Amino acid sequence: MSLHPDIAALLEMIQLGTESGVRIPFAQLTPAQARADFDASSPLLDVDPPPLPYETQLALPMRDGTDIAARLYAGRMPDCAHPLPVLLYMHGGGFVVGSLESHQPLCRGLAIDSGAAVLSIGYRLAPEHRFPTAFEDCMDALAWIGREGPAVGLDPRRVAVGGDSAGGTLAAALAIAARDDQALPQPLLQVLAYPGLSSQQISESYAKYGSGFLLERETVDWFFNHYLRRDADRHDWRFAPLAAPDLTGVAPALMVLPEFDPLVEEGRDYAARLRAAGTVVDLKVYPGMIHEFLRMGNVVPDALHARAEIGAKLAAVFATQIGAGHR
Repeated sequence: MSLHPDIAALLEMIQLGTESGVRIPFAQLTPAQARADFDASSPLLDVDPPPLPYETQLALPMRDGTDIAARLYAGRMPDCAHPLPVLLYMHGGGFVVGSLESHQPLCRGLAIDSGAAVLSIGYRLAPEHRFPTAFEDCMDALAWIGREGPAVGLDPRRVAVGGDSAGGTLAAALAIAARDDQALPQPLLQVLAYPGLSSQQISESYAKYGSGFLLERETVDWFFNHYLRRDADRHDWRFAPLAAPDLTGVAPALMVLPEFDPLVEEGRDYAARLRAAGTVVDLKVYPGMIHEFLRMGNVVPDALHARAEIGAKLAAVFATQIGAGHR
């Protein structure tokens, strides 16, 4: 299939902006400049639903004594007598950009579509905090749900982990970590939206779509140069889940992939690895779409349709499974 016409028009506009100098690629910006640019452009792309009946800011303690910001979205006030299932959500942005603000529309929408609570976390970014800080922050947030969730009306027996792009990478790694640490809440589902999964960006789709389809090769290199401490980090499964030697026993997965994404092939490869290990995988490839499309509700209706499908999947999983909680 060809690019969706609205996506093609967006890419043409981006290209014209780059050629005219109005748009400056991330690789030519400082991390602070790139973060400001990312947050400023996000509201132009997505449809932000009205505030939910319950939204609150939280501070989650990390293993080194630092608190990270988090935001909890829910359609009703959680209470201990009737705790809500919860999606722990990690935003995208190459481990360098992205924030609670940039992904607020998506997280609000997922809370509406799933009927669950969504806990969006502001894990620490590179280069100020290099690998594996982001992963450890996510792990500590999952542990917080198990430890403090019941007190704030969240059900640690009904937890999912999810994210888009780098957030999807973190969610996939978190599902492996939870498999290995039964003291953590055990996710019932991992939602992986166009995640980065490979230690090396050498796939056919990376060669085919690595230029002119929003996610550029030089941008990925810029992200990783800021995030990784050394080349050996590339082969750590906490950065590249495809490097994990064994995927047996990880949570069932919903894999959301755009057709025209440099990362689509490694997403397919990871789905195959999960299935070979006995994990149930729901693989959805959205024709005509590109990287980041979930946050493009103002551009293309498929973004909202995909978000609704994720919400429906979460609702079904939470309704039919009580979870394992702490074992």
